[in-house]
Amino acid sequence: MYLLWDEEPKQYLEDAIDGVKRQSYPKEGIEFLIVYNSHKPEHESQAPYITEQLNLHSDQLPHSTFLPQDSNLGFSAGNNLGMQWAVDHRFDYVFLHNGDGYLGHTCIEEMVHAMEADDTIGACQSLVLLHPETNLINTAGNSLHYLGLGYCDQYRVPKQQVMLPSIKDVGYVSGSAVMMRTDLLQSLGLWDEAYFMYHEDTDYSLRLRIHGYRTVLIRDAEFFHKYQFSKSIQKYYWMERNRHAILLLYFKWPTLLLIFPMWLILEIGLLFFSLARGWFPERLRVYHYWLKPSHWTLWLAKRKQIQKTRTVSDRVLLGQMVSTVAFQESAVESPILTFMGNPLMWVYGLLLRMVVWW
Repeated sequence: MYLLWDEEPKQYLEDAIDGVKRQSYPKEGIEFLIVYNSHKPEHESQAPYITEQLNLHSDQLPHSTFLPQDSNLGFSAGNNLGMQWAVDHRFDYVFLHNGDGYLGHTCIEEMVHAMEADDTIGACQSLVLLHPETNLINTAGNSLHYLGLGYCDQYRVPKQQVMLPSIKDVGYVSGSAVMMRTDLLQSLGLWDEAYFMYHEDTDYSLRLRIHGYRTVLIRDAEFFHKYQFSKSIQKYYWMERNRHAILLLYFKWPTLLLIFPMWLILEIGLLFFSLARGWFPERLRVYHYWLKPSHWTLWLAKRKQIQKTRTVSDRVLLGQMVSTVAFQESAVESPILTFMGNPLMWVYGLLLRMVVWW
């Protein structure tokens, strides 16, 4: 399922089509589903261009379906449209294909093989490599910090230097290249559209894990991502707003009480950091959002359902989380984080794991 919006088709569609055409998995077992999330008011729709490209390559592509939208549904809802289509048409799996990437030759085959071999795998992600630096890793699975911070594991490390098992459990799967079971999407729900963008993959990974399913990396399923860190950091508001939602939804109240002191220290640090980097207005937007009672009502209702149905303890969740942060981009590097914040968070995390038994 390939989600695009605005002028992305002319930037990325050609490479994505080539990746689908080259798949080793039998074409009769694949549906190439494209969702076009409309466009900015000042730009023209790229829907005619998408139709033209699908027709041009129809003899080499698997069966294709195009679902153009009248408005931008957001990342979560746009993907949900494709997921629901896959559920309704009785596919076993749905693979989310980021707009600015393309599939390696055996990507789908390797992922299906892993899912067929182990039904405890709820979702799996590709080994995401950068483009054009295709020897460098974008993410070998994402790491999740106990304060809700997430980051790419092994970012910009040459893949030849990393000894990965063929299947590796990860903190959460990257939504840029992830395969999910449609039966679990039916029973546990689609992606939460309240996130709009960012951390919806974290939320779904935790939703799987609290019900006993694994979230894993498939080493030999490669996906190439034309990743631009600057595009992500521009969405600072969504990343931070949704980070707080993750903590609220998935930890029990005693755990939230225990992490509060470290959370407060981090918030003070991020406040000063946002001032230094010019993100202070976005930081204030985050606090403004969480000061509204209606927003607390929304997320607490979600929390109630999650806590009611979970089967895995906070102790297990904490055991799968990291205690330090490894950001490799200069835009977020900080000596204070490296030499003060990380050591403090590591010690605090160690104490948490000793205390939390529930």
